[in-house]
Amino acid sequence: MTFHEHRCLLQRMDALICRRATGTATDLADRLDISRASLYRYLEHLRNAGAEIGYCRQRRSYFYEKEFSLK
Repeated sequence: MTFHEHRCLLQRMDALICRRATGTATDLADRLDISRASLYRYLEHLRNAGAEIGYCRQRRSYFYEKEFSLK
């Protein structure tokens, strides 16, 4: 995956998390066309960048616990 593709994927993931429209981990991985293992690596990348990411079982979606901006 190129740097540009990596960045686009993170931007798509960020937009879905902001809208609380990710679905489950499997749903999100399928939507982004990546494996679940890759999804967890991308989530860790966002966390390392300062994002506090939670998961709501009722809504079945990831969300930012505090305001976060992907730069």
